[in-house]
Amino acid sequence: MRHGNKVNALGRKYGHRKALLKNLANALIQHKRINTTLAKAKSLRQYIEPLVTKSRENTTHSRRVVFSYLQNKEAVKELFGTIAERIGDRPGGYVRVIKTGFRRGDGAETAMIEFVDFNDVYNKEQGGSKSGKTRRSRRRGGSGGGANVAATATAATAAAVVAEEITAEEEE
Repeated sequence: MRHGNKVNALGRKYGHRKALLKNLANALIQHKRINTTLAKAKSLRQYIEPLVTKSRENTTHSRRVVFSYLQNKEAVKELFGTIAERIGDRPGGYVRVIKTGFRRGDGAETAMIEFVDFNDVYNKEQGGSKSGKTRRSRRRGGSGGGANVAATATAATAAAVVAEEITAEEEE
């Protein structure tokens, strides 16, 4: 029985689980966003949050501690460089897990895990429109743009041609 055991074993022994989380963490640091199963994403969140907190303090000791977890020089360099400077003022919650549905093959629930400050869709301050407000578009009505404007311009010229023909017939 698993009374009081708070570690999600993910169906693996200790060494295999440790290697899995290390590889997932390295992939997340390198790509800033990965897709995996929901259980692995939740376990990875618990694994990587303390490492990101440790990376906020750029000392030799903290670099060595993080390297002991990741075993990858490039990942440590990236974590202490670009990632630490983007999340330096954030008090926690460095990654977000978004459920993406179920996998076709085995029906496993999948999720996307990503660093919070590296997604410009959710960050209104960094990405997005210039004025801060999003522009709504509709299927019909208004001078929305593109095809609607071209269609109305074509209709207006056709109406003008018909009006000219009518006036020409009336004069005759």
